[in-house]
Amino acid sequence: MQLCISQATTMPAKFEDDLTAFADVGWQAVELWLTKLEKHLESNTLDDTRRLFTKLKIAPVAASYQGGLLLSQGEQRRTHFEHFRTRLGLCQSLGVSTLVLVADFAQRPDATDLQRAVVSLTQAAQWAAGFDVKLALEFRGGDAFCTSLGTAIGLVSECGEPNVGVCLDLFHYYKGPSKLEDLTGLTSANLAHVQFSDVAGIPRELMTDSDRVLPGDGDFQFVPIIENLKRIGYAGYVSLEVMNPVLWQMKLTQVAELGLMALRRVVE
Repeated sequence: MQLCISQATTMPAKFEDDLTAFADVGWQAVELWLTKLEKHLESNTLDDTRRLFTKLKIAPVAASYQGGLLLSQGEQRRTHFEHFRTRLGLCQSLGVSTLVLVADFAQRPDATDLQRAVVSLTQAAQWAAGFDVKLALEFRGGDAFCTSLGTAIGLVSECGEPNVGVCLDLFHYYKGPSKLEDLTGLTSANLAHVQFSDVAGIPRELMTDSDRVLPGDGDFQFVPIIENLKRIGYAGYVSLEVMNPVLWQMKLTQVAELGLMALRRVVE
């Protein structure tokens, strides 16, 4: 397993500032936050951005996130897929190999929604393959559709495309209805990306992204997760994704350093 840090962990910071802080404390890989990248590119070229990564010796290995592809229809669907195509081009240009995809919001999903999601996921995977990008489907524990690891594994299996897998976000694993036995459905082939955080002393029904803390500072049980990742021979990235406004008030280098130590402690 390899370590990287998500730019969501330092969300308010400017694109170049948080990359510099990450590199200064020893991070070698980063998960890009796509809206932050797009804002950066309003005043910087792709060539400049590639040179920045080279200068800092930090690799952009993943990007988050793309939504709106699985259940949308008509003009809305066309708009989302065009945005998706543009982002695939950015990923290819910067050498980002994995793009996190989230399921659409649905109030009362039915069997038709499930089939539509499989068809759309297949099409999205085929588009991504043309850009040498792998998709990582993230389940969301608080949503009504694709809320569990088991459902995400099922959608990926039904899709059947080799460049689509699951994104295992530990926050959503604990918040939603996922179960320990769902982990047995993971393989080195269907697990595309992993995101770690923690939550302390808050019931899962009330957990929000802003309650995330550094791994090891909360109540999540990392040992069974790490054991399963080792069991399947997962060699991809484990990303630190902690969207906590308290951390956003701290110095960037302090957040980056504390985060690196915390992630190393639970993984290694």
